[in-house]
Amino acid sequence: MSSDSKKRKPKVIRTDGGPQEGKRGKADGEQDARYYSEECEVDLRDPIKDYELYKETCQELQRLMAEIQELKSRGVKDNASEIDERRVQSCVHFMTLKKLNRLAHIRLKKGRDQTHEAKQKVDAYHLQLQNLLYEVMHLQKEITKCLEFKSKHEEIELVSLEEFYSEAPTEISRPDITLTEPHQQTLARLDWELEQRKRLAERYKECQTIKEKILKEIEVKKEYLSSLQPRLNSIMQASLPVQEYLFMPFDQAHKQYETARHLPPPLYVLFVQASAYGQACDKKLVVAIEGSVEEAKALYKPPEDSQDDESDSDMEEEQTTKRRRPTLGVQLDDKRKEMLKRHPLSVTVDLKCKGKLVLVAQYFSFFAGTDENVLHLTFYYLMNLNIMTVKTKVTTAAELTTAISAGDLLSPDSLLSCLYPGDHGKKTPNPANQFQFDKVGILTLSDYVTELGHPYVWVQKLGGLHFPKDQPQHTVTADNSLSASHMEMTMKLLRTRLQSRLALHKQFASLEHGVVPVSSECQHLFPTKIVSRLVKWTAIPFEDYTELPYTKDVVEAGLAEDTHLYYMALIERGTAKLQAAVVLNPGYSALPPIFSLCLNWKGERTGSNDDNIRAMESEVNVCYKELWGPKPGYQLLTNQLQRLCMVLDVYLETEPHDTTVEGPKEFPQEKMCLRLVRGPMRLKPFKFNYPQGFFSHR
Repeated sequence: MSSDSKKRKPKVIRTDGGPQEGKRGKADGEQDARYYSEECEVDLRDPIKDYELYKETCQELQRLMAEIQELKSRGVKDNASEIDERRVQSCVHFMTLKKLNRLAHIRLKKGRDQTHEAKQKVDAYHLQLQNLLYEVMHLQKEITKCLEFKSKHEEIELVSLEEFYSEAPTEISRPDITLTEPHQQTLARLDWELEQRKRLAERYKECQTIKEKILKEIEVKKEYLSSLQPRLNSIMQASLPVQEYLFMPFDQAHKQYETARHLPPPLYVLFVQASAYGQACDKKLVVAIEGSVEEAKALYKPPEDSQDDESDSDMEEEQTTKRRRPTLGVQLDDKRKEMLKRHPLSVTVDLKCKGKLVLVAQYFSFFAGTDENVLHLTFYYLMNLNIMTVKTKVTTAAELTTAISAGDLLSPDSLLSCLYPGDHGKKTPNPANQFQFDKVGILTLSDYVTELGHPYVWVQKLGGLHFPKDQPQHTVTADNSLSASHMEMTMKLLRTRLQSRLALHKQFASLEHGVVPVSSECQHLFPTKIVSRLVKWTAIPFEDYTELPYTKDVVEAGLAEDTHLYYMALIERGTAKLQAAVVLNPGYSALPPIFSLCLNWKGERTGSNDDNIRAMESEVNVCYKELWGPKPGYQLLTNQLQRLCMVLDVYLETEPHDTTVEGPKEFPQEKMCLRLVRGPMRLKPFKFNYPQGFFSHR
């Protein structure tokens, strides 16, 4: 049995790789035959029966091993033959197990091979399925594309059918065919479209040729004009003496218009509209631009990006911050200055006023002289606040007589105040500025108007700016039409304001000397002899005016505001003293002054306790139209004062004589009156009738 086992050893051969070349003997043919016979045997044998055989063989081996162990444990020498016999039987069973093992491995290999082949078939079928599904998806996409395909002719805007059949020739339209077949109709319309486009293409080529010729002509003319510019410059340079001699500064105007390109939009609109108004309506209106053009150009230059400069500046800032940090107050001051920054350029408007200024001489003798007075207006633009401001200055041809009471008449703060009603120029007209002021701690703009100028509403309109308060705020831009619509009226109001203030200045100089100037045109309004005289004329502050007991009615009626001018006049006759508190509206003489009276004679008499004092106030406040005099009515104030002197005479002369006092009557009657008193209120006759020369009741 041992020899058989040695001979069968080479039969156990691995299926995945054969034996090495050096170990193959002469009996290779036999071994191969045995290998393949076992493979064939696997197909013939039943695996279940082999499994049963395997269990039986294992049981037999267990039994034999147990017997051999039992025999050896006895230690009898006679048992050696039995042990050898059982060993041989065990080896046979081992050989059976080896064969079963080989058969099991062969079956496993065949099962794996079959599984692999089946898997390959399944993979092949799966790949084929995926290819078919991809092909189906591709075909579906192609079908969708075909269904969604839009022909180019659908994008072409073809002529209507009526126009096609009316204009296209019959060779193309073929109505006998196209009317019944839509496809042929579309083809015919496309043919007609192609024919039309060919014609238009030819026309386009012709136009292109004409265009090239015109462009060549333009280039020739450009060259001529470019060569003409130096010649014109030389001619303008040579004509400068002639321009100066004829007062026609064309070159200066050209430079002004070049500078105007750098103005901000509101100032540019003001410059253009004021220049246009001056050329059309006021030849003596002078409009100019002042300021640094270089600084204005620098505002619109983009900042140069340089990393080195930035790094250097950062290092310097770090060093400065290490040395000293600015306080919060200094930072707010810097922010305020930046917010209130003005544009480097400004527009100046010089408004010249021609008029007759009456100079008052002693004993009411008058002589007139003509001169030119100039109102200088300088307009600024606050870039961050988007508003305009104005500063004023008055230049007179002759030096004005210094009058203490006339100090506020020509001051920049009050000269243009309330040019339009309610426009005092102390608040910003832009509602958005208040939010900007809150960020930097500015309470009101009125604290800075002395430095920046007054932001009147009419100034904004001259620059084309409008800030509606009842509508949402949008970006406000300069509007030429708005400026043009307000230019003429504003210039007239400015000229009227200057003339009225200059006339008042002259009148105040006389009033301070106790002389009430009355022109020859107004002499008929008063009798020849007036005894009462003006002895004092002074300016008073608004607070003092409101504290007077006889001015409460005027204050409560809202006729006295802090923007008005206030004066006190004292008229005397004998022991009687009449105090007149005067409210002068900035719109004088379109708006008359208002007088409040208090007579100190035998007690204090005012409009509240004496009806005749109220009647005297009515004579100057209500009947002021009689005292306007010649237009534009600049003598209204002096005529009102003269009438006060007149009615005071009437009041005193018509008072009944006190019989308890000995001696003659203090105020003898010199005025001729039809009736001394009338009615239950015992009113006196204050109306003067010219030329009869008597007084009567109204």
